[in-house]
Amino acid sequence: MRQILLSHGGGGKETQKLIKDLFFKYFSNPILEKMEDSAVLEINSKIAFTTDSFTVYPIFFKGGDIGKLAIAGTVNDLTVMGAKPLYLSCSFIIEEGFPIEYLEKILTSMSKEMEKSQVKIVTGDTKIVPKGFADGIFINTTGIGKVIYEGISAQNLEEGDCIVISGTVGDHGACIMAQREGMEMDSNIESDCESLWDMVEKVINSGVKIKAMRDPTRGGLSAVLNEWALSSNVEIEVEEDKIPVKPEVQGLCELLGFEPYTLANEGKIVFCVDKKDVEKLLTVLKNHQKGKDATFIGKVISKGKPVVILKSPYGTRRVMEFPSGELLPRIC
Repeated sequence: MRQILLSHGGGGKETQKLIKDLFFKYFSNPILEKMEDSAVLEINSKIAFTTDSFTVYPIFFKGGDIGKLAIAGTVNDLTVMGAKPLYLSCSFIIEEGFPIEYLEKILTSMSKEMEKSQVKIVTGDTKIVPKGFADGIFINTTGIGKVIYEGISAQNLEEGDCIVISGTVGDHGACIMAQREGMEMDSNIESDCESLWDMVEKVINSGVKIKAMRDPTRGGLSAVLNEWALSSNVEIEVEEDKIPVKPEVQGLCELLGFEPYTLANEGKIVFCVDKKDVEKLLTVLKNHQKGKDATFIGKVISKGKPVVILKSPYGTRRVMEFPSGELLPRIC
């Protein structure tokens, strides 16, 4: 099996061959092909700008791999700010000896994921480090998007606003945990890793007034709601039995003592909207494949006390704590 060599990062013939024979094969576009030190872009509007790094282990998991995750994660970070994803930068840190076959598999999934939102990689970098100085492959992506819906913010929540999630919680975190530990389940747990611009674009075009959006990655739903409560200084109440959880994810959490709402998703969005727009939002989401399990889960009940309350089916109430510590390292 062919492997990555230190010479692939040396800037000479091997580097050029890696770029032109492999990266251009999957990422080719007129801007990237110029091979300048910077990509020159023309965007005549307000933009959203984000960056992220991906170190997930294992790098191949049910439902995706580190490459698909890198594209979807950055696309979704732009999406939740009401921005249409346009351009990405992409940098690879690859360990000497990494199989080229694995790299090509990763690039293939990145290319397929980019097609979903028509985003383009227009600049990048590759560094090769000696064996033992990294763990296979790390990826950094930076994204630029055109803002088409302004005013989305975690500081917008007001009393009476409603919270909706586009689908089941904890899928990605549970998948990584199960696969990493080699746990055999009756039903395979699969990551929900997915780009969501096409779904959110339909929400925007429907006329729903979006106050806040967030993708519940590290820290899951709990982190999103606690960040919103702090930013807007509000009390949020969530009904525990309305939070959608797949049975196999719930089973794994019960086995290991986790709460599913603290585990990461990579293909869901949490929305905050005015109560008059809840039904319209749910209709739009449920009519899209990626939002078919969308659920209204709670509301903002008061101002002046930043806390998230979890209400049980029996009427008892407890605080949904902000996640603390590193429950599961290297999930993204």
